[in-house]
Amino acid sequence: MNAIMDFLDKHLIPIADKLNNNRYLTALRDAFMLSLPLIMFGSIFVVISNLPYLDRLFGTGSITKLKYWLGAAPNATMSIMTLFVVFGMSYSLCRYYKVEAIYGAAVAVSSFLLLTPSVLQYGKTSREAVNGVILLDRLGAKGMFAGIIAAIIATEIYRKVIEKNWTIKMPEGVPTAVSKSFSSLIPATITLSFFLILRIIFSVTPWGNIHDFIYEIIQRPLLLLGSGIVATLIAIFFTQLFWFFGLHGQIVMNSVLDPIWRTLSLENFQAYQAGEKHLPHIITKQFIDTFTVGMGGTGMTMAVIIGILIFARSKQLKELAKLAGPPGIFNVNEPVIFGLPIVLNPILLIPWITAPIIITGFTYFVMYIGLVPPPVGVDVPRTVPIFFSGILATNSVAGGILQIVNLSIVLIIWLPFIIIIDRKYHKTEIELKAAVETREIST
Repeated sequence: MNAIMDFLDKHLIPIADKLNNNRYLTALRDAFMLSLPLIMFGSIFVVISNLPYLDRLFGTGSITKLKYWLGAAPNATMSIMTLFVVFGMSYSLCRYYKVEAIYGAAVAVSSFLLLTPSVLQYGKTSREAVNGVILLDRLGAKGMFAGIIAAIIATEIYRKVIEKNWTIKMPEGVPTAVSKSFSSLIPATITLSFFLILRIIFSVTPWGNIHDFIYEIIQRPLLLLGSGIVATLIAIFFTQLFWFFGLHGQIVMNSVLDPIWRTLSLENFQAYQAGEKHLPHIITKQFIDTFTVGMGGTGMTMAVIIGILIFARSKQLKELAKLAGPPGIFNVNEPVIFGLPIVLNPILLIPWITAPIIITGFTYFVMYIGLVPPPVGVDVPRTVPIFFSGILATNSVAGGILQIVNLSIVLIIWLPFIIIIDRKYHKTEIELKAAVETREIST
């Protein structure tokens, strides 16, 4: 065991550190955090407009009107998430390079829109088309990878032009806002010209635009890979392993896989909004966060707290469970991870890694055979307790029941290890109490 841990510490942890500190992945993480409150807002109204049995209470006509009225909320947030990601990613990168962030982010958004098709073709001839129309999916799921690539390239060109000092410098006394605007004129012109040329080049290719090129060549293969159970199990394994060494495994893995998982979520959401009975993906961002590693806190440790409260005899574990229980209900579990401890505790490595992998496979199976519907794509706040978060994620009570079943399975896996640790702590407490009593008698 020591040899394995030394090997992982020497070879795996440096890779995780590099991923965690990579400027592009950090900027992408910041961009998703920027879009989070907007997505939450849209998700709330999706949930409201799709509550079960509303049509029986108010009638089909009223519910249709309600969905029409409330539909603007997700359309203005979730459906155009790529715009927020482009803006947020470029803004974060500009701050890293210490250039004017707001102008750089605006240029990145404009660069992305330059690459985005603005013609709606509804027939075979050029006459059967409408100009000046951008489909929502180009600003959402289908355009996600094009947006990320555009944000990186646009920001790099913009900041290199500034670093070469190709800017217009205004005399002293000119208002700051005017001076910054003129300073950004040449960098913005060069950056946008590059993307305009790129748009023209791709217009004569078989794809017609760079969006479809990226989607077919890069995004679709990555989505197929990311939506597969094997790749997901590998991601879960490394998430837990990083946490075992004290690194935030979800931050490390999400930095790489969030674009894939969130795109899968958006495609499910679009299918759900369109009224499709069968959603295209089982594995999405909500699948990962609500039913696997994020259920009850990282590593699903709510089951560990329950197991300690029911079966443990040692005062140390009982007190830990009492302290960790209230935050654990809301999926905050650092007290357990560092208080049990799980980090660098070889005894607990097996259940820590095994339980999430088994639950991931089980959850995928029951959704695949149709016992539980897959997540509909709405974002569920991280602090929503188990059972309720499962219902919100799937728009079905079956999702909440699945979480309870998953929690029970995790408890069964952890129980032998809880008993082992409890016996160790309980024995130590008895010996310490006996030593204290002996000392008191002797004095």
